[in-house]
Amino acid sequence: IITLSDLECDYINARSCCSKLNKVNYSSLHLMRFKKTVLHLSITNNRGVTYIMVPSGNMGVFDPTEIHNRGQLKSHMKEAMIKLGFHLLCFFMYLYRLVPKIAPK
Repeated sequence: IITLSDLECDYINARSCCSKLNKVNYSSLHLMRFKKTVLHLSITNNRGVTYIMVPSGNMGVFDPTEIHNRGQLKSHMKEAMIKLGFHLLCFFMYLYRLVPKIAPK
């Protein structure tokens, strides 16, 4: 989200922004553990379909030549906020389930 907002304010150029975002997305897709993958199947499925649908010749999901076209920057920001909300919700659900196990009555 911070990288996309820096791009929106022209603090960084599109090429460095896209290379950072593609590096983070590819590494997080391959390094997920099995249990996390099963629990977060919807996010994993979305990432897999997104990578399959990348046009040939593009740098990755985030392409510096197309990130400003057709409002893609706004859609990427919206998608990042939705993923952040999903992960925050999962974090608090896990925390809610963990507290009774740590502090018994």
